[in-house]
Amino acid sequence: MDYDDAYANGPYIEGAEDYPARWLNAAKNWAFVQGAAGRRRDGLPYGASGRQRFDLFYPENPAKGLVVFVHGGYWLKFDRSYWFHLSQGALAHGWAVAMPSYDLCPDVQIGDITHQVAAAVNVIAGMVDGPVILAGHSAGGHLVSRMMQPGLLDPAVAERLQRVMAISPVSDLRPLIHTQMNSDFNLDDATAIAESPVLMTSRLNVPVTVWVGADERPVFVDQARWLAEAWDADHVVQRGKHHFDVIDDLVDPNSTMTRTLLS
Repeated sequence: MDYDDAYANGPYIEGAEDYPARWLNAAKNWAFVQGAAGRRRDGLPYGASGRQRFDLFYPENPAKGLVVFVHGGYWLKFDRSYWFHLSQGALAHGWAVAMPSYDLCPDVQIGDITHQVAAAVNVIAGMVDGPVILAGHSAGGHLVSRMMQPGLLDPAVAERLQRVMAISPVSDLRPLIHTQMNSDFNLDDATAIAESPVLMTSRLNVPVTVWVGADERPVFVDQARWLAEAWDADHVVQRGKHHFDVIDDLVDPNSTMTRTLLS
């Protein structure tokens, strides 16, 4: 098996090179609208490094609760600024939405990022009352799944968790040992096992939805299925969606994805 090809999304998505600019433009426009309305707080710290920051978006009325969206990029690229527009669906339903950035490999290890995301969720949850929902895409799907490990989140925050949605997650990191990306990840058998949600034997008792596009690379369809089967989680394979557009429905308040997330 050619692991580098198997885990490469861009070469198999038409116009893949256009997506980052499209995401960033949509995100900037939406952030401007929210900022002009006084419903955005930007660059709030949750840790020491410059990337340990989050933006928090508020609905028009007092928030029903908090959604935290964790971005992907193979733990190697992107930050929160590409994804602000994805808050629209949850905001329309009256939920506050936070989006953290985190340090990237190879400056840190994947396990370090897991703990950074836990710290972010703990800090953000202290700013918004009510239930907490976690959603993440790709590497972000891995990271929100890892929050299900008992003890990672503060107990009071863990008790508030209502749902976790892992979108196109990497749930078993062991195959990544065989990719060229591992020169940045520095995974070995022990760290890959420790950071693989599919291998977690103890988990919080929180509903989990695993969501993936039917047109994604076969390994991502497999990764989603492995997690859903291991955790006996809800499993959605969405027709007509690939790895880069599977998150688009978070913009739409009436989409099945948004409604499932907030259920």
